[in-house]
Amino acid sequence: MRLPIRAVTPETESAEIVGWVHEVRDLGGLSFFLIRDRTGIIQVTIPKKKVPAEILDVARSVSRESVVRVQGTVKAIEKAPGGREIVPEELEIISIAESPLPLDVAEKVPAEMDTRLDSRFLDARKPRVRAIFFIRSAVTCAATAFLASRGCVNIATPKIVAAATEGGTELFPIAYFEKEAFMNQSPQLYKQMMMAAGFEGVFELGPIFRAEEHNTVRHLNEATSLDVEVSFADHNDVMELLEDLIVYVYDYVAMNCAEHLAELGVDLTVPAKPFPRIPYAEAIEIANRTVEEKIAFGDDLSPAAERAIGDAIGGHYFVVDWPTDIRPYYAMPYPDRPEFCKAFDLMHPRMELSSGAQRVHDHDLLVERIRAKGLSPESFEFYLKTFRYGMPPHAGWGLGIERLVMTMLDLGNIREAVLFPRDRHRLTP
Repeated sequence: MRLPIRAVTPETESAEIVGWVHEVRDLGGLSFFLIRDRTGIIQVTIPKKKVPAEILDVARSVSRESVVRVQGTVKAIEKAPGGREIVPEELEIISIAESPLPLDVAEKVPAEMDTRLDSRFLDARKPRVRAIFFIRSAVTCAATAFLASRGCVNIATPKIVAAATEGGTELFPIAYFEKEAFMNQSPQLYKQMMMAAGFEGVFELGPIFRAEEHNTVRHLNEATSLDVEVSFADHNDVMELLEDLIVYVYDYVAMNCAEHLAELGVDLTVPAKPFPRIPYAEAIEIANRTVEEKIAFGDDLSPAAERAIGDAIGGHYFVVDWPTDIRPYYAMPYPDRPEFCKAFDLMHPRMELSSGAQRVHDHDLLVERIRAKGLSPESFEFYLKTFRYGMPPHAGWGLGIERLVMTMLDLGNIREAVLFPRDRHRLTP
């Protein structure tokens, strides 16, 4: 019976495996193959004077990354990967790989990011790359399970929309029959509408699209966002929910992905709660102590400012109490100081991970805020309608999954955390 490579032990005595040829070594009287599947690597040893001629013929014709089937005797050997090897009694090439390969899966010859992404199916065969996506899977499974345990309902909202979420111009227009349409920037309006529907707590894990002309190691034009909205809650409530989720996800990965973390050389530390809450005015003071290009009050935080604050704080933190004028129209102003609003960003020392706020739930104030942003309330009628018939107070946030994985694993480029990136220059594969 075919076994996953991880299950093959010297006590197995005999085994059949199927996998890819990771490496080939010929030492004259001995040939060694390293065979790989998703569970690990095992050595196949071919003593040329002791195996049938047909096995030697197959061994001479096989190429790296070909798919092969091996059946044979399992032996303990200290120097082999995993402390075991298979001496083949049968060796079959199932699918031959062309040579030369577009990139080296064994990673003895490094490849540039564009080369890797052009042949992502090969790049993802690398144990180190595979580990990233096993961990990403664990992150999303843990996060959605956590939110379900808190009573949130998993929803799905449209990705083709008639109006911008925040009224901006950074949208991808698409041909939609006789109408103007866009790829959605965020499920923001729809998850708020579900608060009017009485769902009280919702979440969505899905793609978002931003037509921003960035070309950096931390921006994508199609990203994955985990969005949450909760009724009868303010910004403090959902900040606490967010930090609980981050700690839960880190702890889950630390407990369930030890092998993959080891493959990446990551010693994962679970963040401690509560995360510091730094008012915006204090945050720019911290940044301006060290950054060359000073941040003026009312400016967004630059990447250099984020790094400076992160260095000072040393862990995850929130930036709170943002100027109302630089946050979206749906952010709730403080009643006693309306120049500030109940908005927040969750920051890792390297970068922003999440943005959220308590939302405006009063119809007339929301219309006023839309107009203050230079937008037309008529463009948002489908959204504003829900505020006329009993909208509870509510708050929420959106969390970037790629950035969460990137910072958790200390990856150098956000494209490492997505299988098939979409950025300013890449539409394939």
